[in-house]
Amino acid sequence: MNFELSEEETMLAALADRFVADRYDIERRRTYQAEATGFSSENWALLAECGLMAAPLDEADGGMNLEPGAIVALFSALGRGLVVEPLAESVLVGARLLLAGAGEDLAAQWREGLASGTRRVALAHAEPAQRGNAAWVETRSQPAPGGTCLSGIKHCVPAGLGADAYLVSAREADGGAVAFHLVPADAPGLAITPWRLIDGSVAVHLALDGVTVPADHRLSGGLDLMHAILPLADLARAAEAVGVMQRMFDETLDYLRTRSQFNTPLGRFQAIQHRMVAHYCALEQSRALLNLALVGGEGGDFGATDFASAVAGARAFISDVSLALGHDMIQFHGGMGVTDELAIGHGHKRLVLLSRWPEDPLAKLDRYAGLAA
Repeated sequence: MNFELSEEETMLAALADRFVADRYDIERRRTYQAEATGFSSENWALLAECGLMAAPLDEADGGMNLEPGAIVALFSALGRGLVVEPLAESVLVGARLLLAGAGEDLAAQWREGLASGTRRVALAHAEPAQRGNAAWVETRSQPAPGGTCLSGIKHCVPAGLGADAYLVSAREADGGAVAFHLVPADAPGLAITPWRLIDGSVAVHLALDGVTVPADHRLSGGLDLMHAILPLADLARAAEAVGVMQRMFDETLDYLRTRSQFNTPLGRFQAIQHRMVAHYCALEQSRALLNLALVGGEGGDFGATDFASAVAGARAFISDVSLALGHDMIQFHGGMGVTDELAIGHGHKRLVLLSRWPEDPLAKLDRYAGLAA
């Protein structure tokens, strides 16, 4: 397999780099995160105008059906820029799940809005007692006049504030199958409570108390569809983490070359050199694991076991080494490393979230072992 960037991948990475150069610095990033939704609505519209909103979607849904290599190139660039707009959660997870599982009439109502960025949906699956077990769903659904009645709690829905609807997982009242239901944000009986995650992004807590939705808002595929959708999103998260790591590494390397102690640049101290070399090696290993995942997804079946296994392995490794890199980059900067004045602190908090959502590194490793067996 040729790992050189294709013309399309080069174009996407350049487009993302231009977006970052035009729209981002640390001060503006703080301003974007201070907005109620945790990101800039103006930037969101600009990303849609550039075609980055629709690009990951299938061609039938108005997208470009991006190959995994293009996803890696795009999200690595967004990671280097520390971009806060939730493309992975809203497009690679929410939009793809809805369009893949909805009936044709329902999909037709949402297709154009999702591709243009004027409408957003968020996956509401995590529950307090789930503890990494995706099949543990206590939210219940039961037949009701005119549709389905939903009751339960979804405690963490990333990028959920400002979403037009939620894809809520619920188990049938008799303990049967789990299905996803499209729940409008203004549905009676739905209580939405926003809260901030460690990286400054906004998640919501959903309480559903007898929320009734039409029967055709039930998506087909259930948990199997979600497991088929998520590997591509996880690949994007891994690529973003590598982009963040590269940004932190590069800025720290520049700092070590210019900051002096005892009339000697910090980068001349052998102990620091050894640690930077170790992190450089971890970065190269991370990229190699992303490339391995690209080999698994070469056939275009992103739910295939080989692809899902390679992505899980990459995320398990990157989640671990990214935190170690973040800790050292902060230490090398001293007290300034933990402040919001430098990209180092912003990047590390983002890496903490990426390493633990939607599961922690050990859970990722267990999943990799199970898929590879």
